[in-house]
Amino acid sequence: MGKSIVSQFQTIPREELPRERLLQYGEKSLSNQELLAILFRTGSRHESVLELARRFLQKFDHLNAIKRASIEEYQSIQGIGPTKAIELKAAIELGTRISSSTIPRYGQLSSTQQAGAWFVQEMSDLQQEHLMVLFLTSKNEVIRKQTIFMGSVNTSVAHPREIFKEAVKYPTARMLIAHNHPSGNYEPSPADWAFTRRMIACGEMMGIELLDHLIIGENAYYSLREESRIFDEI
Repeated sequence: MGKSIVSQFQTIPREELPRERLLQYGEKSLSNQELLAILFRTGSRHESVLELARRFLQKFDHLNAIKRASIEEYQSIQGIGPTKAIELKAAIELGTRISSSTIPRYGQLSSTQQAGAWFVQEMSDLQQEHLMVLFLTSKNEVIRKQTIFMGSVNTSVAHPREIFKEAVKYPTARMLIAHNHPSGNYEPSPADWAFTRRMIACGEMMGIELLDHLIIGENAYYSLREESRIFDEI
């Protein structure tokens, strides 16, 4: 049995197999047949999973017909057992829910004071340095709150690329970043000033505005925008 399964793929270069193609080129480059083959995972001793996916697609007129078909209809196709049928139905339902979902909103940011009070409550007692980001819409609606970096005491904050890598996943128009000083002293260090300048410059290139950088100390915060002219220097 093992030999016959292996022989199914002897004529298919590894780089042309669906999983490998997805990893190399991304999911949008795959055909419907290849995407189905990934979900099915295996074929049979007589045919490859790609051939099974091809036959499955031929059974239905269009993708919407697959969505509306029952598990029993899936199983009427030779090679589709209960497990494959159930997993496909679950994948389709999850895709439907994702496509109809909206990006959650966590309220609207009205001022630096509001953000500062929230970050002080969240970060004042942390014993390690954390860098947190609020990703915002153009109306200052908070799309996401995320900790980007956690490190040892006195460790420098994360590189801007890590923050913008997350920002571009959402319709981010603005960001507000904050990090704590475990010592309790909220005065910015030379590294904090340098990091803020890099974030402002990167934001201008990316079209994402940095609203502020807050340094969180013991029950207090320092706003680099309010306490300096750094945002006017770039």
